[in-house]
Amino acid sequence: MSVSVNQSQDLNQTSPVRSFMQHNFRHFNARELVAAAEAYRQFVSPEQGGKMMVTLAGAMSTAEIGVSLAEMIRQGKVHAITCTAANLEEDIFNLVAHNDYKVIQDWRALSVEDEVALRDSGFNRVTDTCIPETVVRHIEDRMVKLWQTAADRGESHTPAQYLFQLLDDESLVEHYQVPREHSWMLAAKEAGIPVFVPGFEDSTLGNIFAARVFDGTIKSDRALVTGIGQLLELVRWYQSASAAAPIGFFQIGGGIAGDYAICAVPMLIQDLKIKAPLWSYFCQISDAVTSYGGYSGAVPNEKITWHKLLPEAPKFMVQSDATICAPLVFGYVLGW
Repeated sequence: MSVSVNQSQDLNQTSPVRSFMQHNFRHFNARELVAAAEAYRQFVSPEQGGKMMVTLAGAMSTAEIGVSLAEMIRQGKVHAITCTAANLEEDIFNLVAHNDYKVIQDWRALSVEDEVALRDSGFNRVTDTCIPETVVRHIEDRMVKLWQTAADRGESHTPAQYLFQLLDDESLVEHYQVPREHSWMLAAKEAGIPVFVPGFEDSTLGNIFAARVFDGTIKSDRALVTGIGQLLELVRWYQSASAAAPIGFFQIGGGIAGDYAICAVPMLIQDLKIKAPLWSYFCQISDAVTSYGGYSGAVPNEKITWHKLLPEAPKFMVQSDATICAPLVFGYVLGW
């Protein structure tokens, strides 16, 4: 299913971002980006009534994707999120320590000695942005208390549920350093949409949780719902949501966030032998190059044979920088 964009169409939907993209982005990745954005807009419109799963890989939270993603959530354009644990925690780090971050303008020119100096001064670098170790220890202190309480009570919660509990703590509000409207985690919590986090152990907070279990501070690792446990919840969410509306898949980056979430459908169809609708829209923004055997750069059509994607679904692959392209798509859909 192709989506054509009439450069002159108005439909009472004009906006600066939309008009700029339609007028200037005419070919190649640029044209594909406009088509993907227009198809997204139509898919979640009241007329089509679709729901969208957004998956986040890479350092999108440190790139402050929350500025646009949070508004997408608030306006009902995003209905579920699957993200790496780094994206989960880094939205919170940015929320409470943004002013303490250090931006390196000429980061490509850093020497080994420069890197050592940053490390020794308490900074963890993500490309041009350095996260202060102080925020990690601040959040660690709060999270350990939540994990301990759950373990002592024999409770088990998902990584996102623990962070939502943290955001319920009014004493954290005084530490906010960006507008609360720029936190996609706050938006997700307030909107009540599910957030699935596979591979939590591959994160700063995941390492801390494991360390506190290892040293006995937390009684049991069962205080944390596993990736398999979350996958079961994701499948239940998909069954319920897809019974009422088509479900789309907007993938930022590659890796576990996308691969994990998209497998909900083949699990239902191939492993459980349950009839289920396939994902009905697909777009991936990634700088991964299409290659033999490369999951992160696999073209959308490859997903058809795996019972993931509806053959006639709108399909887009934008090979570009998601920190630039994703906010443009969100701005287009929002009518900014």
